[in-house]
Amino acid sequence: MRGQRSLLLGPARLCLRLLLLLGYRRRCPPLLRGLVQRWRYGKVCLRSLLYNSFGGSETVVDAAFEPVYWLVDNVIRWFGVVFVVLVIVLTGSIVAIAYLCVLPLILRTYSVPRLCWHFFYSHWNLILIVFHYYQAITTPPGYPPQGRNDIATVSICKKCIYPKPARTHHCSICNRCVLKMDHHCPWLNNCVGHYNHRYFFSFCFFMTLGCVYCSYGSWDLFREAYAAIERMKQLDKNKPQTLANQTYHQTPPPTFSFRERITHKSLIYLWFLCSLCLSFLSSVALALGALTVWHAVLISRGETSIERHINKKERRRLQAKGRVFRNPYNYGCMDNWKVFLGVDTGRHWLTRVLLPSSHLPHGNGMSWEAPPWVTAHSASVMAV
Repeated sequence: MRGQRSLLLGPARLCLRLLLLLGYRRRCPPLLRGLVQRWRYGKVCLRSLLYNSFGGSETVVDAAFEPVYWLVDNVIRWFGVVFVVLVIVLTGSIVAIAYLCVLPLILRTYSVPRLCWHFFYSHWNLILIVFHYYQAITTPPGYPPQGRNDIATVSICKKCIYPKPARTHHCSICNRCVLKMDHHCPWLNNCVGHYNHRYFFSFCFFMTLGCVYCSYGSWDLFREAYAAIERMKQLDKNKPQTLANQTYHQTPPPTFSFRERITHKSLIYLWFLCSLCLSFLSSVALALGALTVWHAVLISRGETSIERHINKKERRRLQAKGRVFRNPYNYGCMDNWKVFLGVDTGRHWLTRVLLPSSHLPHGNGMSWEAPPWVTAHSASVMAV
């Protein structure tokens, strides 16, 4: 096979070399000389277009998947408002059911101390959910200033072509670099970065508590509503036969009013939305809980979602060289949480964590000096 290919390509290469040699001479026809010059010029242009000193397998993969990235980015960008409206509608429906359906039932059955407990806890949880979600979607994550030369940078962004500070990454959906970027959240229609990371995590945490509270607290109401709906179905099924067999003087069977039907179905909706979806295959509480636990683990390690993958690769690379990777932003589990939540004193756990607070995080997102109360630490490798 190779011999046949060489027999076919050999004469062609020989003719091309002869043409190039004739093109160098002045005696060759002008048309041939022009063709040779155009060939050489086209060859140089093609090499200049394909030349890339940073090229490699990752560049080829990124170029091949660029249409997919563009499609996903534009879908998330345009449908971000839809996701925000969906969160507001679902949460608002739960609150409306709690006030219109659950509250009248528990007022007739619960004792006064139990009512006081549910009243204070539910409203405290609801206020924190609404506050942190509003702050997460309206607070900019933080962007590196452009045009300043006094910023400590670690690299140049390949997309923005601007200096990039440590822990800064480019968001293809927002089309700009974000300080301490964690990810772009479609449910917020916003990036999660340095200035709104605490709001995002607090929203996930308190929303998880709210789902667990509604699921556990409405279990008895859910069972009663489910049994009532089963009785409704049985009555509706037997109603034609009962009407046909009853006499004029017989009492008609009891029926459920429209309000009772709506109340029972609303309680079923509330419990399933907070507990189970898609026939026990998906759970809102479990999904939120898993997301909250995952981010809690990252915060305990002093990492973001992006840094988790970067540090993992760097750890493997240094391990192959017999060295140990140290995350320079890991101050220890407790100190990491204090830095993340902005807790400087003991009372801040109440005023800044358990109560709504709009205090700013430590640092400006461009330089990462440890707070003075954090134990001194040393790091040999920086994760960027």
